[in-house]
Amino acid sequence: MRSVAFLRAINVGGRRVAKDELISVFVDLGFADVDAFLASGNVLFTPTPPADAEMIAGALEEALGYPVPTTVRSSDEVHRIAERDPFSPEEIAAVGGKPQVILLFTPPTDVQQQAVLDRAHPADRLVFDAQELHWLPPGGISDSALDLNAISRELGPITVRTANTMVRLLPRL
Repeated sequence: MRSVAFLRAINVGGRRVAKDELISVFVDLGFADVDAFLASGNVLFTPTPPADAEMIAGALEEALGYPVPTTVRSSDEVHRIAERDPFSPEEIAAVGGKPQVILLFTPPTDVQQQAVLDRAHPADRLVFDAQELHWLPPGGISDSALDLNAISRELGPITVRTANTMVRLLPRL
């Protein structure tokens, strides 16, 4: 069964990593069937040996020279995320935003979830699910008042993908 490593801050802020360079780190760790999807840090692989996000993050930091927070989801988890549709087509049309998935690196507690929901702007729709936070921003992400840094301070490391990216990963798993 394949897995996906979701890497934070790849190919943003002047840091550029070639697809082959990224893939080679995973191959050197002993993973099979490695491929990168898009340039935003989505690496698909067969976890042989078993995947460990901290091990992957350490290898990436060693190879690239800077920290690369990493979270890993199994094929089944990616399917569950992609199939989760917490916002109706009417809601999406009304706000004009694209549904986003905020991937959490650790499961949130009830207290953490409530703290995030209490801080959210009413125009941003948020729905927690397992180790993800589904987000429907009003218009584009930059139009949102949602403070992703505050969410990260509350929940720990996060990385964001469009819901469409999660769907587009499915045929590759």
